[in-house]
Amino acid sequence: MEGKKILIVEDEQDIAALLALHLGDLGAEVVLAADGHEGLRNACAKSWDLIILDIQLPGPSGLEICRKVRQNQNYVPVLLLTSRATELDRVLGLDIGADDYVTKPFSVMELIARIRALFRRLDAMNSPRPVLESQPLAIGKLSIDEPMCEARLDGQVLDLTAKEFSLLNHFARQPGRVYQRAELLDSVWGYGHDGYEHTVNSHINRLRAKIETDPKNPRYIVTVWGVGYKLDAAELGT
Repeated sequence: MEGKKILIVEDEQDIAALLALHLGDLGAEVVLAADGHEGLRNACAKSWDLIILDIQLPGPSGLEICRKVRQNQNYVPVLLLTSRATELDRVLGLDIGADDYVTKPFSVMELIARIRALFRRLDAMNSPRPVLESQPLAIGKLSIDEPMCEARLDGQVLDLTAKEFSLLNHFARQPGRVYQRAELLDSVWGYGHDGYEHTVNSHINRLRAKIETDPKNPRYIVTVWGVGYKLDAAELGT
């Protein structure tokens, strides 16, 4: 985490100071913002390696800041801090582009583990292509280059977040297999989300919006009612 620039927008001073202390000990450059107005100014004025947003803030909420950040062309990971009483806000946060969330009260070690996971995915996306590498996975008109974290549909690069790419890649490894939401939580998120299967639903909807001609009537990532989701290889032209 050495040299990573992290913005923390959190109005609870004790939590903000604790996070700044631990992330600073790991070598990160941490900037604190105590309300939504200051957080929004900082988020849009500088380049960050990570933005940590409390949802409930004086002034603009963490959700509003996240929405503004996602309107920018440059991708930056966004992690939300939420309370147990705001499940709807967590779902909305994922819908508008947050990469992950941690529920208060939280373990600092868990938070750091999730931050490291976000950085690993981003590093994989930005790493140079090796001289020798395996061929991209091809399923009809969908191709996935896992080392480059790049997916193409009909030859066009899909603008996916790290989590959306991981989800699509997971489906593509076994096209036609039906995955339950709990399986996807375990396999793609890995560290547990307290059973919040809305996390899967939200990312499925965002992924459909980017790959389906008509997201309300999906052809590629289809719902198997009462079970889960699958990637329909036949529709992709295999």
